[in-house]
Amino acid sequence: MSGAEIRAKFCQFFEQRGHQPLPSASLVPDDPTVLLTIAGMLPFKPIFLGQKERDYPRATTSQKCIRTNDIENVGRTARHHTFFEMLGNFSFGDYFKEQAIAWGWELVTETFGIPADRLIVSVFNEDDDAFKIWNEQIGIPAYRIQRMGEADNFWKSGATGPCGPCSEIYYDFKPEEGDEAIDLEDDVRFIELYNLVFMQYNRDADGNLTPLQNQNIDTGMGLERMAQVLQSVPNNYETDLIFPIIKTAAETAAIDYATSDEKTKTSLKVIGDHVRSVVHMITDGITASNIGRGYVLRRLIRRVVRHGRLVGIDGAFINAVAETAIALSESAYPAVRDRQSFIKAELEREEVQFLKTLDRGEKLLADILAKNPTQISGEDAFTLYDTYGFPLELTQEIAEEQGLTVDADGFEVEMEQQRQRARAAHTTIDLTAQDSLAKLAEAIEATQFLGYTASQASAQLEAILVDGQTVEVAEAGNTVQIVLDQTPFYGESGGQIGDRGYLSTETALIRIDDVKKEGSMFVHFGRIDRGTVTLGETVTAQIDRACRRRAQANHSATHLLQAALKHVVDDSVSQAGSLVDFDRLRFDFNCPRSLTAAEVQQVEDLVNTWIAEAHGAEIAEMAIGAAKAKGATAMFGEKYGDVVRVVDFPGVSMELCGGTHVANTAEIGAFKIVSETGISSGIRRIEAVSGPAVLDYLNVRDRVVKDLCDRFKIKPDEVSDRISSLQDELKTAQKDLAAVKGELAVAKSEALVSQAETVGGFKILVANLGEVDAKSLQGAAERLQQKLGEAAVVLGSVPEPGKVSIVAAFAKSVNGKGLQAGQFVGAIAKICGGGGGGRPNLAQAGGRDADKLPEALDVAIAQLRDSLG
Repeated sequence: MSGAEIRAKFCQFFEQRGHQPLPSASLVPDDPTVLLTIAGMLPFKPIFLGQKERDYPRATTSQKCIRTNDIENVGRTARHHTFFEMLGNFSFGDYFKEQAIAWGWELVTETFGIPADRLIVSVFNEDDDAFKIWNEQIGIPAYRIQRMGEADNFWKSGATGPCGPCSEIYYDFKPEEGDEAIDLEDDVRFIELYNLVFMQYNRDADGNLTPLQNQNIDTGMGLERMAQVLQSVPNNYETDLIFPIIKTAAETAAIDYATSDEKTKTSLKVIGDHVRSVVHMITDGITASNIGRGYVLRRLIRRVVRHGRLVGIDGAFINAVAETAIALSESAYPAVRDRQSFIKAELEREEVQFLKTLDRGEKLLADILAKNPTQISGEDAFTLYDTYGFPLELTQEIAEEQGLTVDADGFEVEMEQQRQRARAAHTTIDLTAQDSLAKLAEAIEATQFLGYTASQASAQLEAILVDGQTVEVAEAGNTVQIVLDQTPFYGESGGQIGDRGYLSTETALIRIDDVKKEGSMFVHFGRIDRGTVTLGETVTAQIDRACRRRAQANHSATHLLQAALKHVVDDSVSQAGSLVDFDRLRFDFNCPRSLTAAEVQQVEDLVNTWIAEAHGAEIAEMAIGAAKAKGATAMFGEKYGDVVRVVDFPGVSMELCGGTHVANTAEIGAFKIVSETGISSGIRRIEAVSGPAVLDYLNVRDRVVKDLCDRFKIKPDEVSDRISSLQDELKTAQKDLAAVKGELAVAKSEALVSQAETVGGFKILVANLGEVDAKSLQGAAERLQQKLGEAAVVLGSVPEPGKVSIVAAFAKSVNGKGLQAGQFVGAIAKICGGGGGGRPNLAQAGGRDADKLPEALDVAIAQLRDSLG
């Protein structure tokens, strides 16, 4: 049975039993407590917590998941992965243990056809109910039902909160070993196929368990594990879900997986697993960076490149392998094919960048070598491994060339600390993380937003917070957070900042500086300027209309900007983030390259054309399916409800958006792009102004141009030429200065020729040239060695405070005496707190302690005399 068939049969089984089939949620969770979607139940967390009303009593999914806490085991064990699919069926206060167990057994034995004598069941050791159901209703012999402890068979969300016992179904690979002394920890013989969580208790701070009012079912079946069993292969990697990717990698390396050694097979498995991960992560909008999810993505890509090198692949190869992963996934997850160009562009950039990193290992290590005269610390070695992707073995090899060692034990300590951090951060879903506002939101009705049509309204004070605590009365001088039953104030969301304005009564005035949304509740942040306000009191809520007009002009301009980018740059351009402020707008978008100056101008001109054409806005609410059918643009990765708000400037732009907008594009007035830059790999950012802010921006630039014209006595259209002329003059002056410095160094060195001493038929010259720069010092050393012939020349200088430069130039005959310039100068530089190296005949090193330079040069001449004498 193929992996696709297993996935389909699972979901169909539960759909036929009244479960709502749902698509996989994004790998980017709507949950601040976790970095990535790590479990099938994560999207249902708000329902399990009672924070969100259920839309259906039962659901079934095949959920994409990413876990990296055991990344070092990927490829080494039969079933560790970073990317996996979790098949699940869920009950929200509907059926419970009896039905979940019966259906689980029916699914595994009848739908998937696994013989009952190949299955073992586990239950929590105190869960007699589950034991009886398995034993008396399903008919499992007692000796094939294993009672397990809390560590294995009791699920909990955290120290407190929802929890409950588990029951698991295991597959037995070696039934011939009999039923005596069954040990489910033996992962060679047994594999866990299906986990049933009975969420029936709430645990308080004292550890006491009380029954939940609504008892829930949360199950998980690893698709890859079931495929291993049904396809009769020795590990998850050789199933049809992963092996085609491995095969493509092996063909690229011109090797055969079946006949490869275990080390090569491990690398191929890592490639197969990680390529699945990165394809789906990029599909869900994650781009490589050095923080957060982007860091996880970058680390996985670099591991793919490294293991490609280990199996003999030279050059770029990921996209060939990624194409196989895309083809395997597109039937279940069509978005991977829809976004294939973006996926491949991101992979290519990262791969090329890392290949350059691997090829210039010595340069990347230069700073670390300079600060570690004898040994590279475990911390530095780990940084090279974890941040730059350098294998420990590569770091050790380069260090050895410089006469250094690597603290391998310290490296292992750092690795273990990272494992601990990863496990703490990624293996537990905290269902209890809530702040005071979140708790308040549970007790208060949703705030009614009036701001689409009203700028002023009467409202009742539903809650007042001072210093994070709810109060009934607040007075002048208090900084407050206020919740109203209804409000004209827009709450920050969708990139648009919250409104400003005032709340007032006959005696009190509250200045509102910001408004944020907490769930369906609008929280007004402000300060009481005068008077006293009381809970339940009626106030007049008045927004700052001027600020609102600026914000809605910038928001509508952002929609026009995205439409223009699609016209001018590429239709695949999509929003990756935005900010709509009162005085500016910022728009981040996916694009693999910088825009040309001509493209930026085209985009700006097109937006201003649409503004001048005075397109009226048509805003309506409709079913999300109808909106998408009309062609409305949705922000990738954003979560929308069943009913959405569509903002349409006919013929120009149509987007799903809950923000405030102009009634006509003419109200924007004007649009000006201020900058276009890259903010991370594959993500560009445009900053712009619109409306009155354009005049402010142009006034500033006008003053600058006038000042330059006055200074240089030129016309505005001559400013650019004048600046270019000044730049040329500066370059010429810098070039002349460098030439003079070089001539000075040569002159100083010429005066030193007579100071060379003869030892064993060789000339030796060691000298300090003062403040000569590194480049000139090298030239002087080469010139002196050539002039002296069979000679060894070592020169030092202090080009700037805290910086030492040392150069060694040796004749070939000196090399014949066992002296290598790279090793020699590297050892000497350690005296000055530095290091370095180079070729046998010419090498340069640096250091930080200028006071030690005379000592270093004394050691140099002594060693040369000893070696050549």
